[in-house]
Amino acid sequence: MAISVIDPITLSVDRTRRVLFAPFDIVKWLKLGFCAFLAQLMEGGANFNYSSRNYEHGGSGGGPELPERFSDAVGMAWQWLVENYIWGILIAAALVLLIVIVVVLSWLKARGKFMFMDGVVLNRGAIVEPWKRYRSLGNSLFWFYMVYIALYLLVMAAMVVGLLAIIWPDIAAGEFGGRAIMGIVLGACTMLPFLLIGGFIWLLLDDLVIPVMYLRSLGVWAAWGVFGREILSGHIGSVILFWLMRIVIAIAVAIATLLICCFTCCLALLPYIGTVILLPLLTFDRCYGLYFLQQYGESWRFFADEAPVPPQPTPAV
Repeated sequence: MAISVIDPITLSVDRTRRVLFAPFDIVKWLKLGFCAFLAQLMEGGANFNYSSRNYEHGGSGGGPELPERFSDAVGMAWQWLVENYIWGILIAAALVLLIVIVVVLSWLKARGKFMFMDGVVLNRGAIVEPWKRYRSLGNSLFWFYMVYIALYLLVMAAMVVGLLAIIWPDIAAGEFGGRAIMGIVLGACTMLPFLLIGGFIWLLLDDLVIPVMYLRSLGVWAAWGVFGREILSGHIGSVILFWLMRIVIAIAVAIATLLICCFTCCLALLPYIGTVILLPLLTFDRCYGLYFLQQYGESWRFFADEAPVPPQPTPAV
């Protein structure tokens, strides 16, 4: 069975046309756009500007000396929090608020993933009914989000602390020495693969595992098992090609999004309004993974309103 990463592109374009433009229905757009808005929560880019202060060692008017050992630096930070407990309380409150916001948005996002897929698959704009129907699947996906994010941040924090412990003597001495070079090399050898693997898992979850949950009505862990047995097993090359093609598509979508933002005077950057404007791109993006999965057999059909594609004969060797 030949699995193509090109054929789903044409099918996704045609499906996007039929869902959104045949015929054009503004109410349907607004409802489907709201589902897409929930599904895209926390997926937009953001720019954070950090200000820094430079401290000099010694000399009149210089800043405080840095501790020579990393453990001393940790102790100094703790002492500062004890002496400035008001700031410590404010920082802790801000962190708690941030965690609450992330949890709530993740919960909404998990439910929105299935609501948006429901609208694309069934060619409809609905909110209340799919919100209720996919409660169980959404909660399963939400808890996976929580476990994944927590583990990801813990591992990343452990890497950062370990690298700081290695390079701290050079930081304290104000020089770029062997420890700094060792830290850069170790950071590149550990963090870059970790980020790539983490991104690959997230992409597989969003594009392939969530559709498995939707089609088979399975929890997230069971869906990972089905994905491994029925999709990944024997087709690792096809999945890797899919991942590479998704990168190309993501670049094309990003360029198209930038052009649309320019033509709409940045209206496409506004929450919800931007999602409605970009709905054709989001619908195409959602369809691509579904049509890729449909190539694995009749049991993987998502679009019941479409005639099944007859299997192509395998050329004789």
